[in-house]
Amino acid sequence: MQSNSLVTTENLPATESFGVIGMTCAACSNRIEKKLRRVPGVELASVNLATEQATVTFHPEISNLDQLKNAVREAGYDVAEPVPVLQEADPVQEAKERERAHLRTNLQRAALLTIPLLGFEMLPMLIPALHHWLEHFISMQRLQWLSFGLATLVQFGPGRDFYRKGWAALRDWSPDMNTLVVLGTSAAYAFSVVSTVVPQVLPPGTAHVYFEASATIITLVLLGKYFESTAKGRTSAAIKRLVALQPHTTRVIRHGIEADIPTETVRRGDLISVRPGERIPVDGTIEEGTSFVDESMLTGESIPVQKQPGSPVIGGTVNGAGAFTFIATGVGSETFLAHIIRTVQAAQATKPQIQALADQVVQVFVPVVMTISALTFGIWLWLGPHPALTFALVNAVAVLIIACPCAMGLATPTSIMVGSGKAAEWGILFRKGDALQTLSETSVVVFDKTGTLTVGKPVVTELEPVAGISRSEVLAWAAAVEKRSEHPLSLAIVNSAQEAGLELPQATEVEILPGLGISALVHGRRVDVGAKPLMNLRNIRVTAFETRAQELEQAGKTVLFVAADQRPVALLAVADALKPSTRDVIRMLQQQQVSVAMVTGDNQRTANAIAAELGITNVIAEVMPQNKAEIVKKFQQEGKKVAFVGDGINDAPALAQADVGIAIGTGTDIAIEAADVVLMSGDLRGVANARRISAATLRNIKQNLFWAFFYNAALIPVAAGVAFPAFGILLSPVFASVAMGLSSVFVLTNALRLQRLKQV
Repeated sequence: MQSNSLVTTENLPATESFGVIGMTCAACSNRIEKKLRRVPGVELASVNLATEQATVTFHPEISNLDQLKNAVREAGYDVAEPVPVLQEADPVQEAKERERAHLRTNLQRAALLTIPLLGFEMLPMLIPALHHWLEHFISMQRLQWLSFGLATLVQFGPGRDFYRKGWAALRDWSPDMNTLVVLGTSAAYAFSVVSTVVPQVLPPGTAHVYFEASATIITLVLLGKYFESTAKGRTSAAIKRLVALQPHTTRVIRHGIEADIPTETVRRGDLISVRPGERIPVDGTIEEGTSFVDESMLTGESIPVQKQPGSPVIGGTVNGAGAFTFIATGVGSETFLAHIIRTVQAAQATKPQIQALADQVVQVFVPVVMTISALTFGIWLWLGPHPALTFALVNAVAVLIIACPCAMGLATPTSIMVGSGKAAEWGILFRKGDALQTLSETSVVVFDKTGTLTVGKPVVTELEPVAGISRSEVLAWAAAVEKRSEHPLSLAIVNSAQEAGLELPQATEVEILPGLGISALVHGRRVDVGAKPLMNLRNIRVTAFETRAQELEQAGKTVLFVAADQRPVALLAVADALKPSTRDVIRMLQQQQVSVAMVTGDNQRTANAIAAELGITNVIAEVMPQNKAEIVKKFQQEGKKVAFVGDGINDAPALAQADVGIAIGTGTDIAIEAADVVLMSGDLRGVANARRISAATLRNIKQNLFWAFFYNAALIPVAAGVAFPAFGILLSPVFASVAMGLSSVFVLTNALRLQRLKQV
């Protein structure tokens, strides 16, 4: 039988992203999503109002990118081509700038025409003398015709875009903000035209003009959209700052000649020269020279990192006082900086679960508002005081204008944009937008021990010599002997001596005793380094060290003894040391009422000793690597949301199983790919900071949604005239347009408050 399971790359879905220009509210993004999903072969379509980006998953053999873009254009919006990250010329950004310039031009034209119109219509009401003067020199009929001319220029000049998009949306049975503005202003404008041209067809006493209202509404909506567009630009400031980290030019040495060339033309394998204080242009490996490099802008780690031949360097980081040359290994979209930017953009483009509520409401919100407006018109026309037609028209228009769902669409994505951007500045990468919501809701954080809570390699923690022998002398002897071994404990002793700057003597007649230790001649002395069984084998009594040795072993450390010529001279303890930030992060999480657990393959005694030192009470020891995911699953079965923090290949299943997987950026690529959040430095305080920014972002989203839903919803009854019978209060359509604009501006400025967050 022939298998039908063959899968080729031809029938695999592709995912593409491109810019969408001209969206004004959540109904716009929902409408474009519907249009894209109707294209044959499309599996998923997501449109983000704040980033103005569409992400589509489709089958290339059925449809193509041109068809997707045409679907967006048919919906009445423009498309901008995507570009590689770090490229200076950005068509998407340029298109946004053109859109902002277009808005500014329309706003200026509308304002120039509306200001005199307001002067004709409003000032005479406030200044009776001016009213009499105008009546004497310009008849009221001529004044109405002049107002008609000015209002017409506003309605079909700067207001033309509202008509183009609004009628297209109405034609597709998905009315949006543009539809509401068109219906509201057209009603006021058309009624005023009838009152001016054929007033006799209207009931007596109802022939009023509202030219200033229709023009002012368009002007104020344009003003709100311009402020919104400007604020949107500020929400993407984090991405712009990251892009700006890469220098424009690079000093390359080719064929022995040094020259400055554009950074985008640097090739892999190029030899690059970096002078003191300069920013490193691309990723690479140092060939010659030493320095300290400030990597804080990318990793969040404030202490400069020492670099020497063979050390990796990251594009965008800042060189210190030294000079060096390095070989380029990652250029253009291959750089670590480009990877960070892509990750942040992907997180900003995704829709968290909380966005689903806003999307569901928006789908029915605009049709409901149009129904309420129609009912408002009918009820006022039927029950309203004289002139009922005037009251009906004004209140119906106010309902249409006040209810524009701009703020609803911006509430979630703007907070996600600012929050994820701020996290990136702290060296925390949220790879998925959902993690920004979920992390703050986790009640249990499970830490892998080795390489996560600890540095991942043994170090000398104690060295206690007998009286009469110096610490440095004993360490030099032990390191000289251990230098001939590749055992991890041997490397720890040698590294300790090197860090102390000791010069190691020559060791001869080296004897390695597997499982026991090592022995050699140093300056004519027979030096033995090993555990107690080696001392017993050599008939060396270590009675003086036994009490201290037991204390250290109970603390989970490996105890070794150093003997010279059959005489014990020192006790030495080796352990996988805790990272400097480990105690801080455990304390911070516990202060946040989060339960902390530690999972490790160590024996129970060692695990308990480390956990006791950290104040962790929930310890799961002697766990096989493949069983870590099962530990996470057990917590989840208890109804808890779990975050797992790890760094190794064997942590990948647990990272994927957890509600939020947090990978240490200094760990393996497999662990990082399986995680939802990546800490680019090894500083574990990033876990507490990530949870803090997650909580702040979720709180910010809830504030925005509350404002967007309840502010508009509360004002709809006021606009409909509910307060008029009892309090005589009506909401003018002009003030309704101001309130609508303020709603969007509030949401954007509230999201920008996240930029003021400080690290713990």
